[in-house]
Amino acid sequence: MNNPLLTLFRSKIYTAMTLLFIVICIGVLGYRFISNYTWIDAIYMTVITITTVGFAEVNPLDTPSKIFTILLILSSVIIVGYAISIITEYILSRNNFEELKQRKMQKKIDAMSNHIIICGYGRNGKQAAKKLMAYKKPFVIIERDKELIERFQQDDKPFIYGNANEDETLFEAGIKKASTLICALPSDADNLFVVLSARQINNKLTIISRASQETSYNKLKLAGANNVILPDRIGGDHMASLVVVPDLVEFIDNLGIVGERNINIEEIKVEQLYNASQEKTIRDLDLRKKTGCTVIGFKDLKGEYVVNPEASTKLVSGSKIIVLGRPEQIHKLNSEYNIEQ
Repeated sequence: MNNPLLTLFRSKIYTAMTLLFIVICIGVLGYRFISNYTWIDAIYMTVITITTVGFAEVNPLDTPSKIFTILLILSSVIIVGYAISIITEYILSRNNFEELKQRKMQKKIDAMSNHIIICGYGRNGKQAAKKLMAYKKPFVIIERDKELIERFQQDDKPFIYGNANEDETLFEAGIKKASTLICALPSDADNLFVVLSARQINNKLTIISRASQETSYNKLKLAGANNVILPDRIGGDHMASLVVVPDLVEFIDNLGIVGERNINIEEIKVEQLYNASQEKTIRDLDLRKKTGCTVIGFKDLKGEYVVNPEASTKLVSGSKIIVLGRPEQIHKLNSEYNIEQ
């Protein structure tokens, strides 16, 4: 959002520049028709009069021209002085405001913990931020394009201006307290460097990186990335699936988020549902009856997924379940078990 103070200064600048333009026009027309100067000489006389540089006039001035020059000098001194003061004040205020805004943003980032860091705000970075905002997950964006930051910072997204390849920038983004790092830089080499640096700084960090080339997949995994995404491969698979099983793909596309408050699939830790020291099964929870949600997946302690698990599946501490339901059913589930979004 725009700062009201800077908006006020801008309006004053427009006023000052308009007045200055009017004075110049009056000066040029006055010397042209009162002193009978040529247009070039009239412009020259107007400029040296307004700027008070002290050069000699083109031709000797008669009495009407002298009176006109006196009035032009007096009016121009006031208007030029006003314009210079307004522009100077605007520049100083803008610098102070930007510095204050950056300090406020850094303070907000320093207070974060278990947040997500997104490196790069290109196509993939924007999509990641959009999804995280829908799930109300805290995140920080690292971007080295100043113009890009200024364009999107009005959406109250927390930005860090800098190069994600530099450790100092990662520290500013709170990498030591972060839970996840998303490397969405356009260059595989840059992503590889960020993954290496981030893994050395925080070995508990979950790192997700994009890759343009399939040859980069193993390198990124070896460098420490938990997951490597190949957007081109995913896009091709998706388009082919729309040919083979179009209805199924459209149904899957509608899972997750269709708007900020329309979440219809969730991954939930067992500890959020009950005291895991008293081991229960999916049947014991009976989420279908209580909330209308259906358990469609189970993730065990080894990280392996079971699709459509049996009702007798034991929900041990550290495991997760994946539930599916309409948005209102997911909301009821979150309210019933006090699960924060």
